[in-house]
Amino acid sequence: MSIMKKVFIILIAFIFPFIGFACTTAVVSGKYTKDGRSMIWKLRDSESFKNKMMYFEEGKYSFIGLVNSEDAQGEQVWGGSNVVGFSIMNSASFNVNMDDISSFKDQEGYFMRKALENCETLADFEKLLQETPKPMGLAAHFGVIDAQGGAAFYEVNNHTFTKFDANDASQAPQGYILRTNYSFTGKKDIGYGFIRFQTAQDLFYQAESKGQLNDKTIVQDFSHCFKHAVLDKDFRKEYEAIPEGEYFINSGDFITRHGSASAILMKAPSKDQAPDMTCIWTTVAFPNTCVALPVWPRGGAQMPNVLMAEEDKNCDLNDWALQLKEECYPISRSAGYKYLQISKLINAEKQGITQLIEKLEDDIFSQTREKEKAWFHKSPNKSEIQAYYQSLNSQVSEYYKNHFDLQ
Repeated sequence: MSIMKKVFIILIAFIFPFIGFACTTAVVSGKYTKDGRSMIWKLRDSESFKNKMMYFEEGKYSFIGLVNSEDAQGEQVWGGSNVVGFSIMNSASFNVNMDDISSFKDQEGYFMRKALENCETLADFEKLLQETPKPMGLAAHFGVIDAQGGAAFYEVNNHTFTKFDANDASQAPQGYILRTNYSFTGKKDIGYGFIRFQTAQDLFYQAESKGQLNDKTIVQDFSHCFKHAVLDKDFRKEYEAIPEGEYFINSGDFITRHGSASAILMKAPSKDQAPDMTCIWTTVAFPNTCVALPVWPRGGAQMPNVLMAEEDKNCDLNDWALQLKEECYPISRSAGYKYLQISKLINAEKQGITQLIEKLEDDIFSQTREKEKAWFHKSPNKSEIQAYYQSLNSQVSEYYKNHFDLQ
């Protein structure tokens, strides 16, 4: 590759933060969690801000997936879990396939749908990678867990893949593996997400060392993170002591920033549970303004109504969250998308949008913990789960109406 081409790629990766699909992701081994359940987490950055959840029944295995709202048929899936306990998500990698002249690319969403339709285990996924015609059109990290305790990242390019096993202490000494938007097997010092990776490293290390590496910590503390690793600042702590006002910060290097479109965390069923009891904590819009809700493949097609929409329409919860997001990024000209009015989210009055969202999430996590205790030894039937969905739907609808005047 010429020097000029290399310089161009580096400039593209660092100057334009919304090329492709950027994400901050993690795979956590069940050997290091208190409940023994492995997890995968994806904080998704994308140009597609409108998202919803869909239930798919066309393939070998039925599954729940996160999709772009305009994708009426759900042809591309950006994270999900199926009824046999297989779950997958991804982040884009921008330092692989660099010498590949193939024009076949951007197949990650199609590939994840195919994996959810056909895979039960990590071995099935590896077979799918091996048998997929080359070039595969892939430049990504795929985080995968299954109901047998498997938990791994796969760095994938057009022709090959490399497995990083979260259950292998030599590869994951703390029991987790993180990725942003560069591969360890790719070209060195090219890509982006380096600062987000450093922030995520700090967060996961502290949580694991304190025995707090769980779904609630990741969904709330990590997805609602206002830390900047290079500046060594936690803007949340700073602005929790300041009344609401016109205070702006550059959020471009936060884990959750203007380009963050959704988040999803999947927690594998325990060894005593049915494989379709993977708990999927889904945040269908900008995480700082959107409450996370749980769904399970066992619950079937009727999820909370606020997460669903017909054809290419957008779901209600995403609409509400995007309206609130607009209040937080009021500068529309030039690079205004970087500048977050942080006091809209966090303030001394404890009336910031994120602070209010977290109060609702606290209640939902508490309720879900009680449900999962009751369902631990005796898996619920579909109607029990759907009854809980109806309750969650009412709670969320009323909360956004009462606190944000949205409906």
